[in-house]
Amino acid sequence: MSLRENPIWQLTLVKVREYLREPEAIFWILMFPVLLALALGVAFRSRGPEPVLVGVPQGPGAAALLQALRADPEVRASELPPDSARIALANGKVSLVVLPGAKGEAPTYWFDPTREESRVARLVVDAALQRAAGRADPIKPGTRELREKGSRYIDFLLPGLLGMNLMGTGMWGIGFAIVVARSKGMLKRLVASPMRRSHYLLAQMLGRLALLVPEAGLLLLFGHFAFGVPMRGSLLLVAAVAVLGALTFAGMGLLVAARPRTIEGVSGLMNVVMMPMWLLSGTFFSNARFPDALQPFVQALPLTALNDALRAVMLEGAGVAAISGEAAIVAAWGIAAFAAALFLFRWR
Repeated sequence: MSLRENPIWQLTLVKVREYLREPEAIFWILMFPVLLALALGVAFRSRGPEPVLVGVPQGPGAAALLQALRADPEVRASELPPDSARIALANGKVSLVVLPGAKGEAPTYWFDPTREESRVARLVVDAALQRAAGRADPIKPGTRELREKGSRYIDFLLPGLLGMNLMGTGMWGIGFAIVVARSKGMLKRLVASPMRRSHYLLAQMLGRLALLVPEAGLLLLFGHFAFGVPMRGSLLLVAAVAVLGALTFAGMGLLVAARPRTIEGVSGLMNVVMMPMWLLSGTFFSNARFPDALQPFVQALPLTALNDALRAVMLEGAGVAAISGEAAIVAAWGIAAFAAALFLFRWR
């Protein structure tokens, strides 16, 4: 059998043509991750530390406090009406409210201990007022600053966006197409064709790879030239990890679409599968923020392993051995999902 007669080859070409004939799909696959990286990269760009925002309610002793605080460049103090101090603190307009004490008494710090910026503001303001009162530091430690590519938010974000896009494209792009074809009665016509169920499912996965190079390449090139995101590891290894992730999520897309007959049905299943990974897998912030009891579940998710592997190679220069654990998790999910899809898939 020649390549042109091979059912997997022909079905793969059909899948590629489906993508290319849908401009909106091209936008979501190629352009949306770039626009998201641009917006978040600009919003959270590296810049110097900003002064902490402090409010001082009007009243006796407020003027002296404001004078002492405004002498410190790390503090931006403003005078507030007494009845608006609580609202300003609750709404985040200020990180700390300093209540003037009675004559001869120390001021009171009013802050939210659950907010990091509020705790930092308390320490900065206390140091400023102590110095204004004449405190001399017994020691003056030196400081060293780290301003290195790889430690910025955009450096953390870009591999996560790549992993999230591989998941979204693999699952939505394949799952929806299969369910739409099933709902229109197109799949049952393929039963009489000279192909196996495995041919059809494999072609869906291989067709997904056709857009992988422009999808991942465009995002990585944009990150490099627009923000200087480093590539410390092997580009070939990044490509291999991306291929593994694309195939795994394509397999999961096949599994989710194996039985549903309606768009509503597959949409619900997609959200059930993808929502935990959107929230827990460390795309936009570190998954270390979640409780220790939840960590085994978080670390077992395929998107968590994929994001960790991409970041390790890109930002730390990790090799194959260093990411073998993450790669095994991603591969296990892909193999299990494809095997289950092959067993559960129905044409009608």
